Amino acid sequence: MTQPKAAHAEATLPPWHHVIPAEELALYSTIGFGSQSNKPGKAALLVIDMQYRSVSSKSMPIAEAIKEYPTSCGEHGWNAVPHIQTLIKAFRQAGMPVMYPHVAPKKAYDGGRWADKAPAVMTIPPRGYEFVAEIAPMEGDILLPKAHPSAFFGTPLVSYLVDNGVSTVFVAGTTTSGCVRATVVDATSMGFRVVVPLEAVFDRSQTSHAVNLFDMNSKYADVMPVSEALELLRQSAAGTPASQGVGS
Repeated sequence: MTQPKAAHAEATLPPWHHVIPAEELALYSTIGFGSQSNKPGKAALLVIDMQYRSVSSKSMPIAEAIKEYPTSCGEHGWNAVPHIQTLIKAFRQAGMPVMYPHVAPKKAYDGGRWADKAPAVMTIPPRGYEFVAEIAPMEGDILLPKAHPSAFFGTPLVSYLVDNGVSTVFVAGTTTSGCVRATVVDATSMGFRVVVPLEAVFDRSQTSHAVNLFDMNSKYADVMPVSEALELLRQSAAGTPASQGVGS
């Protein structure tokens, strides 16, 4: 998603439009950052950390949600659930892999440096590790428990992608600035094309969410609305070339 032209409606502007200064947007445009690929290839969907610990038991303001689970993003997460649900349904219908990198329940010895920075992550009860029912895995989906931000670190994810002939990964879930970003950077470093459907990722900080979407779109991934991601998936399933996205 490149910077939309002024004639486009306000609704089409990316989340970082009101966060990144205009002169920095212009600088990145001059450099040439933010171009989109037009080679979708076979795709897989990564649904990252969509557990109750990430969204709370129901939609509520984040100030309330963190009283239930300190790692929760509250309503920001629940706003993304229907979009993730749409993506999952589309991938299953297309016969393309749906994979669930998720935080494994933590034992006392699992804290690591993340627990040093945020000790409350060690206090999540068992219910918090359950998948959100509306978008839970089904038979045939691939589960990838992880102990670190990137879905690639210490997991067999790359082997599953290679075995399935995948060249493009769609990344959904949470958090934009944490596990989503770490996964995106590792994926592009390994040569995969990366798509981030913007309504399907979220963060507890909306500033961090916007800035990281901008940075990923500039250098590591194609950030686009879910509607465009679905069209790209359709083209991928049909084996036809993709067109440039909104704002190109």
